[in-house]
Amino acid sequence: MSLIFFACVVRVKDGLPLSASTDFHLNQDFLECRKRLKALSSILARYPSRGTAKGRNLSIHFLSSGDIACMAICSSSYSTIMAFCFLEELRWEFAASYNTRSINSASRPYAFIEFDNIIQKVKQHFNSTRGSRARGSWERVEEELKLQPPVQLQLEATELLNGLSNGGHAGGHVEVVPTYRMQPVTPLGILSLVLNIMCGALNLIRGVHLAEYSFQCYLYLFYSSARKVKTFVLLFCVCSCNIYLYGLRNLWQISFHIGVASLSSYQILTRQLLEKQPDCGV
Repeated sequence: MSLIFFACVVRVKDGLPLSASTDFHLNQDFLECRKRLKALSSILARYPSRGTAKGRNLSIHFLSSGDIACMAICSSSYSTIMAFCFLEELRWEFAASYNTRSINSASRPYAFIEFDNIIQKVKQHFNSTRGSRARGSWERVEEELKLQPPVQLQLEATELLNGLSNGGHAGGHVEVVPTYRMQPVTPLGILSLVLNIMCGALNLIRGVHLAEYSFQCYLYLFYSSARKVKTFVLLFCVCSCNIYLYGLRNLWQISFHIGVASLSSYQILTRQLLEKQPDCGV
């Protein structure tokens, strides 16, 4: 019977998952625990190096060391000492496989997914009652836990998914980036995009102008904070640059570029948010 159900390695500073065991369980308690583990991984920097989030049937244990943290979902009946022995074993194996530079340069989730093979081997060993190596560090870890007990969190009482930590640690929260949906692109908006691309193509040799028209396309297609301010600043830059080119361009050319920029600015300002998802961690 498995007592360690899931394990992963995350980067402490931002909670980026670096590797994880490929375990699939359809049990609702496990799926809920996975969500809470993901939320907890985002705020590990706020906690001491060892911690346990206790639940009725499942518990989360974590061990932070330097740039990484090892986390595991175990049966609540599983020995806390054995769980931290398991996490220490994972930490040593991961540290022996990857250096600090590669960890800090990781930019995508599960950049070291191949480490899953080692996670599975270590997990299988600790789930085996015949494993003797699992008992090798028992006394040392037990002594360390007596001197520095892991921080205790109640899994049900700690509202990790709602961005609040009620386990006695003020300020602990999970920051969730809201998702924005814009109104559908209009035919006039498509026309402004085409004209922007045309103006950008005509200004390939002038990097500043190319960047201006490209950024206008971006502001129209995607939501951005301080959108209105950016739009007016960008329009002012386009107009100023075109006036500066007076003499190299005739009046009609300058009017065309400023007209395209004005049309794009109008489209950016009139395209509103369709819906803003509520800030929640579910």
